[in-house]
Amino acid sequence: MSKVKELPGEAIVAAKQAPSIKNSFVAYIQRVRGGDMGALPAVLGLVVLCAVFASARDSFLTAINFANLFTQGAAVTLIAMGLVFVLLLGEIDLSAGFASGVCAAVLAVTLTKAGLPWYVCVVAAILTGVLIGVVLGTLVAKVGIPSFVVTLAAFLAFQGLVLVLVDEGTNISIRDSVIVAVANKNLPGWLGWALYAACVGVYAGVQLLRARNRSKRGLTADPLSLIAFRVGALALLAGVAVFVLNLERSRNAAIVSLTGVPIVVPLILVLLVVWTLVLRRTGFGRHLYAVGGNAEAARRAGIAVDRLRISAFVICSSMAAVGGIVAASRASSVDPNTGGSSVLLYAVGAAVIGGTSLFGGKGRVLDAVLGGAVVAVIENGMGLMGYGASVKYLVTGSVLLLAAGVDALARKRAAAAGLR
Repeated sequence: MSKVKELPGEAIVAAKQAPSIKNSFVAYIQRVRGGDMGALPAVLGLVVLCAVFASARDSFLTAINFANLFTQGAAVTLIAMGLVFVLLLGEIDLSAGFASGVCAAVLAVTLTKAGLPWYVCVVAAILTGVLIGVVLGTLVAKVGIPSFVVTLAAFLAFQGLVLVLVDEGTNISIRDSVIVAVANKNLPGWLGWALYAACVGVYAGVQLLRARNRSKRGLTADPLSLIAFRVGALALLAGVAVFVLNLERSRNAAIVSLTGVPIVVPLILVLLVVWTLVLRRTGFGRHLYAVGGNAEAARRAGIAVDRLRISAFVICSSMAAVGGIVAASRASSVDPNTGGSSVLLYAVGAAVIGGTSLFGGKGRVLDAVLGGAVVAVIENGMGLMGYGASVKYLVTGSVLLLAAGVDALARKRAAAAGLR
């Protein structure tokens, strides 16, 4: 009798479904059909939007416009990364936009009026974000006021606080070279390639280590062919991006040269890696998903729900502070409109468009990056085509509504399939 026939039924099925690219693809299709769409809608939307704008305007695919996409969407993406933590709990922070404005104003005031070093000013701005998060989180978790009400009140109050900090409407110019460089300068070409090699190498190492650990535990691991495909795809896309960004983008290179990866890109990458590890590799992250899925069950399981809620708001406001610093750097100034206008709407939209659920319990920090890219492409492409703010808002609102609709339908499908 063959060895396969001596195996129990489950082992035979497992043997027949040995890890392969084909089986992994089939499993992914089954997850999508079951309602787990993940980042697929955002990726498809990004591809379609890029194709539309590239066919409509040749300038969309130029090196200078490609670099502009990173700097235009950086602040919104960073704020959206923080919002993911609050959305995972099924909460909302409507004050994140103007919270970033308050922190940017603190940065500007301490730089110009107090004359403090740039690093002290950055710490002061981030600590301001931490304080805001503690206050908002405490009101929600301990006092029991709904987050919508608390953050709406903060949204209104922070507008007044920004006005106070900038002397009722004064535009405060930022001239510190380090702060200005964050969103306006680029890495040397060799450093961009070094960053590329490090990212690809670390990603490959993480994938291989994860597969080995799963194999040691007797769990199904991704096949080496699938890992090689993922690493190869990342290497190709990132390589093309670095190559394009290292091209000369200046119209008169004799006067000023403009090449290299924008400095804000590694900042986003570092924060993406850090917060992804927090969500996926720590007890805090697992508890966050648990509370978002069922807060009462998490409480009965011994999870400190109130402390978790406060922590999520602290992370959200701290990332809003980082976003405010980047916004101030890009504009080289701070005024009453910093963090206002459409910043909050775009940040929430970026998180939801990327795949984070408004119902809680589902989302990744990567969603904010993908959604931020979609929002940046829409704003940039519409601007190149000559459309005004009205059309930009209509299109962005439609995309956000579509993303929320996809999320709602996916949850219904998952519930019908018995996956949730």
